[in-house]
Formats: sequence, structure tokens, C-alpha cells
Amino acid sequence: MQLRPDKPWIPLTAEAVARLPGQLGVYQIADADGTIVHIGYAGGHARFGLRSALEQELAARPQGHTFRVEINMQYTTRYQELLMLHQADTGSLPRDNAANPPPRLGRLSPR
Repeated sequence: MQLRPDKPWIPLTAEAVARLPGQLGVYQIADADGTIVHIGYAGGHARFGLRSALEQELAARPQGHTFRVEINMQYTTRYQELLMLHQADTGSLPRDNAANPPPRLGRLSPR
């Protein structure tokens, strides 16, 4: 597995979300400019995994956002890794994650 996600971005629409599997994993949300605004995960409490998590994202966001997912059973570790990677690359957490940061986030030096 690569450190940086390389899957294509998908428009955040009801049709695209309905095709998602009911599996655990992580996801990224980007705005219309392509800026990652949120990194999240679908864990054991998400009734239908990634599909449920992205349905909530779809309901909470205006049109024009995109997403990509990664199925991963170690979703908490991968979620933190993606946050640390974003912070290392940009100097800050994504906008929505910065409003409610995880309690303890380490540092990652991907270079």
C-alpha cells in the first residue's frame, strides 16, 4: 500500500455513494477547488460502513465536492496516518478536521 492515496476523485453524489460497499475504511473529501477539506473513517459503529459515512457527508455538504475511499480494516491507524501526512504536506490539518482535531496526533516525515 502506498502512503499517499492515488485513487481518482469521484463526485459526491447520491448515485456514487449508493455504489459504495458496506465495508470499513477511510475517506477524503475535497471541495470544488480540489482542496482536501475532511479526512474521515467508517468504523465499527457505521451501520453500512463507508456507504453510511459518505451518506452523512453528502447530506452535510453542498454540491461540488468529491471523495475517494480506501477499504482498510485498520481504519483508525490509517485515518491518523492520512491526517499526519496531510499535516506534513501542507502544514495544517484539513479545514473540517482542524475544527475537531484528534486528541493525540504524532508527526510523520514522508520525505
